[in-house]
Amino acid sequence: MSLLLTILGPTATGKTALAVAVAEQIGGEIISADSRQVFRGMDIGTGKDLEEYNLPSGRIPCHLVDIRNAGEEYNLYHFQNDFIKAFEGVIARGNKPILCGGTGMYIESIVRGYQLPDAPIDLEYRRSLEPYSDTELAQRLAGLIKLHNHTDTETRDRLVRALEIQEFRLKNPEAFTHLPSMRHLIIGLRSDRQVVVERIGKRLRQRLENGMIDEIKRLLDNGVPKERLLKYGLEYKHIARYLTEPDYSYEQMFENLYTDIRRFSKRQMTWFRRMERNGILIHWLDSQSPLQSNVSEIVGLYNEAE
Repeated sequence: MSLLLTILGPTATGKTALAVAVAEQIGGEIISADSRQVFRGMDIGTGKDLEEYNLPSGRIPCHLVDIRNAGEEYNLYHFQNDFIKAFEGVIARGNKPILCGGTGMYIESIVRGYQLPDAPIDLEYRRSLEPYSDTELAQRLAGLIKLHNHTDTETRDRLVRALEIQEFRLKNPEAFTHLPSMRHLIIGLRSDRQVVVERIGKRLRQRLENGMIDEIKRLLDNGVPKERLLKYGLEYKHIARYLTEPDYSYEQMFENLYTDIRRFSKRQMTWFRRMERNGILIHWLDSQSPLQSNVSEIVGLYNEAE
């Protein structure tokens, strides 16, 4: 049974650099677990940092980056299927798979082995739910599945979609993703909160200076709907507003975006902590420790686990 090394953590903790350094040591290939890096043309705002994969010894392969056009639909089911293909390809080449990212839902779906159906939109079923309140829909969902998190109940749209998926599941039990059997070693990167906040601010300023606004303007000019960019959140939400709403000033954009990224970072840690409370073992390392020190510790743990 193959071993999957996962490196997770909130934004601005140096996950990519660490994963690349570890991959060089163990003969690894990286599989991205980032819900926005799948999109082409969304480079600066998603922090792809593609140059970090280039080492003097050669380029470390990375999968699930730049695989969809910006504006296309991409969900957890798509991610699982893409992960399966990438994972099996890495194993077939005799290399070591490393899952790296900060999208907790994507990571947890792999670690827990969620089986997801490709449920189509069912307008008739959605109409049948219209008379019910959000509370009633949440109760119905809780009766169908164990709620591991509250993301499915945050909005009515999410509730309806979750129920739609469960309805499809009941009628089509064969239509599931089937993850390969694997063992897990999970490494988490964390840092002092104030350090993370400072890194977020510094990185945001750098990205704005390096053309992030122009990147998002190109997306709009190329026909990506503003509504889709708003759904991508954070940089894409606030800069799209700045570019299209005359009353939304640069100063407002920066402050609101800075605040939202900090909140996003906290939500990421909340998700990972909840994974721990639900029985997932995460080996935490300090992101401020020397890179080589963390690499050596991970390689040691990996060799023990193998």
